[in-house]
Amino acid sequence: MDRNTVFGLVIIGIILSVFTIMNQPSQEEIKAEKEQIELAEKEAEEKRQEEKAKKEEKEEKPALQPKLDLDGEQIMEGQMAVYIDPSTGLDTLVNPAEMAATPEEEVGKDIVVEAKNSIITLENEKLIIHFNTKGGQIASVQLKEYESYKDYAKEDGKIDPLVLFENGDASNALVFPLNGKELNTAEETFTVKSQSEDKITFELKTAENQSIEFVYQLKPNAFDIDYDINIRGFAGKVSPKNVMFNWNVAYKKTERLFSEQRRVSTICYNYKDEGFSYLSEVSDDEEEAEDKIEWVSFKQSYFSSFIQPDKPFGKSGSTFEVKTYEEGHEREWKNLKDFSASMNLGLNSVDNASVRLNWFFGPNDYETLTSYESDYDNILNYGWGLFRWINLYAVQPLFNAFKSTGMGIGIAILLLTIVLKSALMPVQWKMYVSSAKMKILKPQIDELNKKYPEKDDAMKKQMEMMTLYKESGASPLAGCVPMLIQMPILLAVFRFFPSTFDLRQKSFLWAEDLSSYDSIYTFDFNIWFYGDHISLFTLLMAATTLGYTFINSGNMQTPQQP
Repeated sequence: MDRNTVFGLVIIGIILSVFTIMNQPSQEEIKAEKEQIELAEKEAEEKRQEEKAKKEEKEEKPALQPKLDLDGEQIMEGQMAVYIDPSTGLDTLVNPAEMAATPEEEVGKDIVVEAKNSIITLENEKLIIHFNTKGGQIASVQLKEYESYKDYAKEDGKIDPLVLFENGDASNALVFPLNGKELNTAEETFTVKSQSEDKITFELKTAENQSIEFVYQLKPNAFDIDYDINIRGFAGKVSPKNVMFNWNVAYKKTERLFSEQRRVSTICYNYKDEGFSYLSEVSDDEEEAEDKIEWVSFKQSYFSSFIQPDKPFGKSGSTFEVKTYEEGHEREWKNLKDFSASMNLGLNSVDNASVRLNWFFGPNDYETLTSYESDYDNILNYGWGLFRWINLYAVQPLFNAFKSTGMGIGIAILLLTIVLKSALMPVQWKMYVSSAKMKILKPQIDELNKKYPEKDDAMKKQMEMMTLYKESGASPLAGCVPMLIQMPILLAVFRFFPSTFDLRQKSFLWAEDLSSYDSIYTFDFNIWFYGDHISLFTLLMAATTLGYTFINSGNMQTPQQP
């Protein structure tokens, strides 16, 4: 290695060191961040345990039963209905206006009295969805097949359903002006018009002949649900073009590296004519719709939500906004960002209107997203243009082929790397041959530089050099062109793995989760300039890169004999 190379490596090392030092958080900042995350997780766990206890208490408590007279009619005392509490045998008075309506097919069965703002749960093989009678809206969503990193790290052999968001973190509502005021259904209390194991209908009556229905229908073994909105009797009172659908979500922390999960979170949407677009991932951003909207997605690192109407949302008044939390905000260490979208339903009438939407809550898995045939997979950051094509039509099929054999994900990555390097070997061989030829020709080139030192002789020197290159079969560009061929492939692979769901919570050797950093030892403190853990993969990469640099620098030394 010559003096200039050593000097260059030293300068690069100094620059990287200064940059790292300037961006390294202080010990106090790291300690405060850890304390805030631990406190947020503790509060979330206490809240989850409290909700679980309430649910268990509700399930254990016998349902109230209607008290009937000899004719089988409900006994009333004034405006109050009389029920029997099986646990005490005592009569209980209930206001019918404050309880959920009961379907006709359920008459004669035990009736569970639902107070205002009560939570109702539906689930299938994939989802657990809690609904709130306040707003008739989805209060929380849990994914039964996945778990957060905190639960995964317990290694207790069971899966605790992953919580995308919980009660208070999300809302879905209709918003429109009515009688000089703005009606926001998220602030109104709905009644349960009907309910079954996989379907629930909420109803809000704003006047005698005016009503709004929200109908949620789960599907067997699916990540998506059907969502119907029925509007009745608002003709002459509400302009159809003013009916907006508002959707807001604040996702929970689910991954090991909270900063990375937050960094790639944003809102994506697909325009009918202009195609796919998205808001900024790294800062607050907002946009007014530029076209009709086919679907909207609140996307994070490994899980997302999509809402898609049968007919595209209207352009007029539709907006998207994503906000990060300021320092000290109560959600700073518990939730990722605030996602909000307001979409025009594009109604032609509000007298007897129905809108059908489809809601997806699930993983950012390529095969799962493509199964919906709506270009949902565009949210996966596989790179743009050529890089995305390489990933979709070369890297992804190869990776899936290895994975389908049942081998571990780590071995599949190793084999994929070997195949790609083998495919690029002819290109790299060309680079090595060109480098060798240029190394051999260097003494003759130095002689030409001495022979034509003046600028006026530049043309003669150039002509003799071109003759020399032609006779030897060498070319200064022969090392650059092969690099241009292989760089798109290498950059595509660089984007492929961080966006691949299959790496999440998959272990390999000492790494417990390939979607995050590896750590063979974690300190109880932060080492200045280094961090708080030992990442063996990082150290191995640094060592091999340094060794590779030394080897190639040695090969580039000028030989004494041509």
